[in-house]
Amino acid sequence: MPRNRLLALAALPLVVILAACGGGTPTTDDVQAAATPHPLDTAGHDELVEQATEEGQVTVYSFTSRIAQVEEAFEAQYPDIDFIGHDISSSEQITRLQSEVEAGTPSADVAYISDAPVVITELLESGVLSNYVPQRVADSVPQEYQEPLLANRLSTKILMYNEEAHPDGSPIENLWQLTEDEWNGRVVMVDPSVRGDYLDLMTEFVRQSDALAQAYEEHFGSPIELSDGVENAGEQFITDLYANGLVLVDDTDNVNAAVGATDQENPPVGFTSYSDRRDNEEEGWALQASLGTTPSVGITFPAYIGMVKDAENPAAARLAADFLMGDDTPTGGPGYEPFYVPGDYPVRTDMEMPQDAAPLDELGAWDIDPQETASIRGDVADFLLTL
Repeated sequence: MPRNRLLALAALPLVVILAACGGGTPTTDDVQAAATPHPLDTAGHDELVEQATEEGQVTVYSFTSRIAQVEEAFEAQYPDIDFIGHDISSSEQITRLQSEVEAGTPSADVAYISDAPVVITELLESGVLSNYVPQRVADSVPQEYQEPLLANRLSTKILMYNEEAHPDGSPIENLWQLTEDEWNGRVVMVDPSVRGDYLDLMTEFVRQSDALAQAYEEHFGSPIELSDGVENAGEQFITDLYANGLVLVDDTDNVNAAVGATDQENPPVGFTSYSDRRDNEEEGWALQASLGTTPSVGITFPAYIGMVKDAENPAAARLAADFLMGDDTPTGGPGYEPFYVPGDYPVRTDMEMPQDAAPLDELGAWDIDPQETASIRGDVADFLLTL
């Protein structure tokens, strides 16, 4: 089937993702070590600051470039501690953390990371990462976001459109429209072989096959018929989407520019991060969420904070994790400011939600289940290779 791509498929990242999905089996010692609390987990703030100052630095791997703003804010509050932030995709983090810890040479103290299915089933269960929940926020973070790893926010991969070209709202009322001739070659997303969160989106389509089957019947007026080799409505949706000239790129910014650039007569739509609307004015975009799309606009997933095994600076690591959770103000203060934007959702119940974005309960996105996603993600990746 024809596939319209802006860039060639990157084979190596898919190998990395598949390897992470399969992974090795953690040893009993690894699992026990991951479950054993670190002595500093119960340390007070003043004790952490004292020991972190003696350590003198903290290194954070981050799946978002916004870590540079966190670095500046952290060093303003703790000038005697050098915050070293590295912008590294979650897929690359997973590979790097596994190899560094296995070699006994961890470079990072903290992983700020998405790709929850692989993080939970590989990095956490093998002991590469362990959990730390600052006592200060324990009462304000729901239990589901405290374990198995602490999350500081929910991020998204949802359908977005150009609101300048469509001032009356999204042109997509039902996801199955994306498989029709009108949208041939006009749907853009990051290649799932490059980014794990987009593979999670594809996996969620499969997990939500019943909802997609119902949406098909609502849109076309008859029950869905599956093609040969297709097992469910989710796989059928993905098959039809790819066959309709899905444009695959290697970077979210390329999606945003293609969809959101102003002065377009007939712009495409695409799956991207809701929070990227924050760059509309600066970049000359007109990105908007496709609210109300049936059966869902996309997915939400946690942004995790993990302590790296055998980290050189364990006190500074915990201080950085505490900082990433924001201060006690309603907006989270300087440490949380980069993430306090419309389209990102704080998990702390004592924080106000950013304005100018749909409330989470009105967004209409599916919340991924990391364990369930992990159980079939490899099969979905294999299925994508056949398209």
